[in-house]
Amino acid sequence: MGNDRLPRLALAAAAGALAGLALPPLGWPWLLWPSLAVLWSLVGTARGERTALVWGTAAVLVSHRWLPALHPLDWVGVPSPLSLPLCLLLWSLCALLGGALVAAWALLARRLDPARPSTALLASGLWGLAEVLLAKGPLFWIGLGAAPLPGDPWLAGLAVWMGAGGLAALQVGLGWGLWRWSVAWRAAAPGAPGVAEARRGWALLVVGSLVAAHGAGALAPGGEARAAALAAPSGGETVLVVQPAIPTRQKFQPWQQARLGRMLAAALVEAEPRSATVVLPEGALLENQPLPRATPVEVLSGGFRRADSGLRSALLRFAPRATAASSWVDKHRVVPLGEWVPLGPLLRWSGLSAVGGLEPGESSRLLNRPDGPIGVAICYEIADGRGLAEASRAGARWLLASANLDPYPLALQHQFQVLARLRAMESGRWLVSAANTGPSALVDPAGRVRGALPSGEASSGFFLVPPSARLTPYLLAGERPLLLLLVGGLVLRGTRR
Repeated sequence: MGNDRLPRLALAAAAGALAGLALPPLGWPWLLWPSLAVLWSLVGTARGERTALVWGTAAVLVSHRWLPALHPLDWVGVPSPLSLPLCLLLWSLCALLGGALVAAWALLARRLDPARPSTALLASGLWGLAEVLLAKGPLFWIGLGAAPLPGDPWLAGLAVWMGAGGLAALQVGLGWGLWRWSVAWRAAAPGAPGVAEARRGWALLVVGSLVAAHGAGALAPGGEARAAALAAPSGGETVLVVQPAIPTRQKFQPWQQARLGRMLAAALVEAEPRSATVVLPEGALLENQPLPRATPVEVLSGGFRRADSGLRSALLRFAPRATAASSWVDKHRVVPLGEWVPLGPLLRWSGLSAVGGLEPGESSRLLNRPDGPIGVAICYEIADGRGLAEASRAGARWLLASANLDPYPLALQHQFQVLARLRAMESGRWLVSAANTGPSALVDPAGRVRGALPSGEASSGFFLVPPSARLTPYLLAGERPLLLLLVGGLVLRGTRR
């Protein structure tokens, strides 16, 4: 048994790395399915949770390969000799945490007997629900639900039905089907009784599931809105997105602040003839910073405000002809150490936060405006599909994703854009992304990028954003399909003992 351990660990590491590679920015789910089939095959072995730990760790190491780009951390006060070790430590801890979660899932699946169809339903549903819950936590995860984009948009269309959590459950279920198909091929000699029928049955199940899933995604409800999304929008709200492209490490330099002021002043002048709403990214304005002048246009800008509990990052709304913010949505998910200091009121750790420690705001993502409410996601809140779904159900007419992804590389920008596309599909809303260095783009309800500013360059651009009030199946049902999957697994388990 000991002689088999090393090859199994190597197989788990390779399959996990393949899973991480299959996720965005590549977005090739057909690489993910065999990787998950390997994971299922390892779950049933002795101490399968150990190999699952390796699988999950390798997957997160690859999917979060942009984390070391945080180095150097001098911009948050970390001494240079500690910067790279700290970045590598954070990367490793995230990977180990991901591995531990997969190991816990594998332990449960092994105890339930992974070969049973009821286990496939239960384990798939639990994985999907876990991704939904993790998206509300303090860390950024790029889950299996994002795997279909950009490579397989028809499959991604299932997000309209069941959200990213449902997509994640589907990936796990397809992996299980591939594993059982491979077992049928290896189980006995080709001429043995029932072998050909078993192989044919598993092949039909896997292929039929793929065809049905792609068909359901391609023909997702809301056909009129999705068809209209293919054409150029003919009406809606005009938005002017400003992409400053100011390096975070230089953000507080006087000359960069002056350059941002000039860009904002120019945008206000440019927006006035078209009555456009000016949008700036996360953290563009300093604490309580006013606009340079009063203009007849609305401004939506990332910035900071002082509340009773402390400093908060927020999406600030400046009403027409006002220089001070009149309403806002506070950032709810703040980055540990980078923004939020644990035990902040008691231990304000000097030097560990670029903004001195932020406090999280309320969970609601709805910003009310005279022109109609919108749903707001600040930075990696874009991973939380439920938050924007709740805002859409509450009346949001379109979505705004505000972010500052500098100094991260393009890989994270691509992951962010994929998540933005999923949020637009889930909610049936147009989505505007405004980011410091990108992606600044317009996404339609079908998940297509309809326009974008050049990444990494200081620029601005007008987008026409049609409002929408329709409710997609996901907005109506939420995570109930995942709960039904669990109920189905329990019922099947009770009838087949």
